[in-house]
Amino acid sequence: MKQALNGKRVAILATNGFEESELSVPRAALQKEGVEVHVVSVDGKAIRAWAETDWGDTYEADTSLADANESNYHALVLPGGLFNPDELRLNEDALAFVKAFFQAGKPVAAICHAPWILINAELVKGRKMTSVPSVAQDLRNAGANWVDESVVVDSGLVTSRTPKDLDAFNAKLLEELQEGRHSGQHA
Repeated sequence: MKQALNGKRVAILATNGFEESELSVPRAALQKEGVEVHVVSVDGKAIRAWAETDWGDTYEADTSLADANESNYHALVLPGGLFNPDELRLNEDALAFVKAFFQAGKPVAAICHAPWILINAELVKGRKMTSVPSVAQDLRNAGANWVDESVVVDSGLVTSRTPKDLDAFNAKLLEELQEGRHSGQHA
């Protein structure tokens, strides 16, 4: 698969309080396959992870949200955590960035609490999705068909529940990235 993914670029949108493994593990899996990965933070500055029960490492951002453009990337990853998606779902620029990937039919992968961002961007109605159980009712209320599975793919939208599902999440992310644009992925 490595050769098929060489030259691909993926954005990971995050801010302080992202679940560390939900950024570091997908980034490593993508890079292992030859994908160029850019961490996009709101202000382009370093962001600090949450590592299960306490603050984790600090990660350098590659670009700011203002300088990031969907057209420069083939897919988007949204790590969860509690603080990260709660802040991003209230950021209009972040919502616009996420919507642009859907409008372009590009794969988007969201794990844990990250579907909160998709809910606020009004992108979940009619979609089959999963998430951490505490977000299930929010997704149902927004019109999604929530299921309790390790990974769900719906026309380029990849969702998973928790860090325990990262192997399945990464496998489907790589598969969707290799497939490219999806006509069923829309805003």
